[in-house]
Amino acid sequence: MQIDKERIQTQEETGEIAPMDQIQDRVEAEMKILEGEAKKQVADGLQDKELAREGERLQKEGEQELEEAKDQ
Repeated sequence: MQIDKERIQTQEETGEIAPMDQIQDRVEAEMKILEGEAKKQVADGLQDKELAREGERLQKEGEQELEEAKDQ
């Protein structure tokens, strides 16, 4: 049994993202969410409103990136 080289399509040709790249995007987004949550908790303890806003921003960015990564 031989493989017909004319019928093989690469991920590049199909535009498909490699599974490893999909996971990396999700992990980065989840890390951003966790970092935002941590900053918010520290900000609550320090009563630092600016740090709390940055934490919220990071968390929202991470959630958006995670949704985009899941849609791919």
